[in-house]
Amino acid sequence: MASTSSYSNPPCAACKFLRRKCLSGCIFKPYFPPEEPTKFANVHKIFGASNVSKLLNEIPPHQREDAVNSLAYEAEARLKDPVYGCVGAISVLQRQVLHLQKELDATNADLMRFATNENTPNFNHNPPRNKNNNNNTGRRNTDYGAPGGSSFDTNSGFCFPYPSPWIDNPSGENTHYGGGHGSG
Repeated sequence: MASTSSYSNPPCAACKFLRRKCLSGCIFKPYFPPEEPTKFANVHKIFGASNVSKLLNEIPPHQREDAVNSLAYEAEARLKDPVYGCVGAISVLQRQVLHLQKELDATNADLMRFATNENTPNFNHNPPRNKNNNNNTGRRNTDYGAPGGSSFDTNSGFCFPYPSPWIDNPSGENTHYGGGHGSG
């Protein structure tokens, strides 16, 4: 009959891993259930059972679960990356955030530039024509004092702060930036 009571109350993952009897006051039992043996194995491999036991006994009971979860996360990260651990993952995420922030800032700057150009009143104002670049498409290139000139598309009403290769060249070939399509 003693064997049936041991099956109804299986040892925690820590006691099973350490091959010892799991007592009722086991410090590991609430945090390392028998269904998660790799959780304790990883923590034990990186930190050691005695260090984890000391840590859990020194902190208040309401913080123990968070501490065990942090130890398990760091142990798994250390097994994947022995040098940097979770700091390596944090560093990768920080670089990704910086890259995305720069991309967002550039996009917001573009939006502000387009919104400013779109909200500029064009009432009773015809942009001066550049006689050399006037074509039958209804679009013309004008210089509004921007370095290198800017371009104005009468079809869309947008004024771009940079010269537009497709407005200057009706064939669509990119002559401003290193040649046309398909030229070898």
